[in-house]
Amino acid sequence: KEERIVVLETENAALHLKLAEYQGLAGRSTKEVLQLYTAHGQQQKLQRSSAVTQLHGAIKKRLKQDLKSLHSFALELSKDFQRQSKTCLYRVLAAVQEIQLQNEAMQMFQIKAFGLEQSLQEVTERYEKEKQKRKALHNSLVELRGNIRVHCRIRPLLPFDDAAGHLISQDRHLRSSVILTINISASFSQETVLVKCSRPGHASINKTFQFERVYNDLESQDTVFADVAPLLTSLLDGYNVCIMAYGQTGSGKTYTMLGPQLEENFSYSMEDESQLGIIPRATQEVFRLISEKPPGTYWVEVSVVEVYNNEIFDLLAKDSYGKVFGVKRDVVTTREGKETFPVDTQRTVENASEFLHLVNKGLQLRVRHPTLVHAHSSRSHLVVTLTITTVVFGDNFGTSWEDEQTSQRLSKEVSCTFPQKMRDNKSTSSGTSSPVQLEATERMKQVRTRLQLVDLAGSECVGMSGVTGAALRETSFINRSLSALADVLGAIAEQRSHVPYRNSKLTHLLQDSVGGDAKLLVMLCISPGQKYLTESMQSLGFGTRARQVQRGQVKKKNFQVLSK
Repeated sequence: KEERIVVLETENAALHLKLAEYQGLAGRSTKEVLQLYTAHGQQQKLQRSSAVTQLHGAIKKRLKQDLKSLHSFALELSKDFQRQSKTCLYRVLAAVQEIQLQNEAMQMFQIKAFGLEQSLQEVTERYEKEKQKRKALHNSLVELRGNIRVHCRIRPLLPFDDAAGHLISQDRHLRSSVILTINISASFSQETVLVKCSRPGHASINKTFQFERVYNDLESQDTVFADVAPLLTSLLDGYNVCIMAYGQTGSGKTYTMLGPQLEENFSYSMEDESQLGIIPRATQEVFRLISEKPPGTYWVEVSVVEVYNNEIFDLLAKDSYGKVFGVKRDVVTTREGKETFPVDTQRTVENASEFLHLVNKGLQLRVRHPTLVHAHSSRSHLVVTLTITTVVFGDNFGTSWEDEQTSQRLSKEVSCTFPQKMRDNKSTSSGTSSPVQLEATERMKQVRTRLQLVDLAGSECVGMSGVTGAALRETSFINRSLSALADVLGAIAEQRSHVPYRNSKLTHLLQDSVGGDAKLLVMLCISPGQKYLTESMQSLGFGTRARQVQRGQVKKKNFQVLSK
């Protein structure tokens, strides 16, 4: 074992020697590898630097070539730009010259256009003057003949017009073969309504109606009143005036006469003055004219009545407790044998606000009932009467300035007691004497003129309105009274010896106005809906017959000498 151990130790030592030798070889090999790696890296660097140098040279060479080509291209572009600049300059100069020529021509055209505009303006002014002369002559002819002025107003389409499934058109694009078309055209003295309607299973309608004035659905309340206002001047010149709205229910009569109404109490709204109707506007105009009238003393009285179921009700009458309610009135015969309604309550008013307040009170008592056609249908004829008493002194009315000053001085002397007594006697009768007994000279005279503003109840078709019971009875009375009014106009037009005023309380109440004692204007209100065709044709026919009435020249009221 010891010998074996010695052998193994000898072998181990030999192995250690070999290991040391091999480690020395490995160290030398590592150094050689590092040297080789270093040499390889240097070689790669040399190779890369040479490649970069070659690439740099190539790029430099290419850039030189590109710069050379760009330089040549820039030279060519510059030369081309100079050529184009010269060409454009020549064109600009030519365009400037052409513009100068055109400006000269334009100036000549402007001068010619200005001359033509002046000529057109002169021709237009001459046309308007001739038109006004023609209209004035036509109005004079109407007054001499005693004809009734008839204006026609076509209301706009409303939501309930389409409720029954009818399609409607008024100068609009056609939407169906069932169409009612209303075309409006104008001439010197009258305007035309052309009604066309084509319905399956019915004969086509193509009729023309002529009136003094026709308003389309876009024309405002201001436009309508502008044609009514001249009549109010006649009121202070000694003539009675009556303005009447006629048409079927829901055609816009109350809106035309009063304006938009409040649903809670049916009075008309004063918030939007542009929407006010004829009655409030006429009152404001009358008081404005009174304020501008030079000589004389004026006082104004108002009465509001309705004709309901062929009975007359005074809407301003008061009971013993001072409350306002409708009181039935009867026809009485005066000493002169004339039948009249003398007990209509007349209230003295000093301005338009007092008048409108009283009218609103009366409107709250007016009978209304909803129908299928109109939710707030009026079931009575409303008659608002404005009575103006004018007091002048001697024959000074419309004379020289000195006489007018004297008349105004005398007016002021009596006006201190005149209005006060008038206020103490506000409730008077239309058939009795003046409400104020003046202590004046024999030269003091007075004249009473009357403005009647009538909002007629609308004609109805029972099948369309769907009324029953009491409302059906109201419809019967409304249609009968409107028929009686048509009969009266027919009798006057045919100059019959007997005119049936007594067939209805309405015609009896309006006898003086319709019979020729007043300047009468009928405002036809038309619905453009096809479902209202029958009623619209009836209203247009009524207006045509009314225009044919010749009542003779309206008489001017004469001044009466007041007693001492």
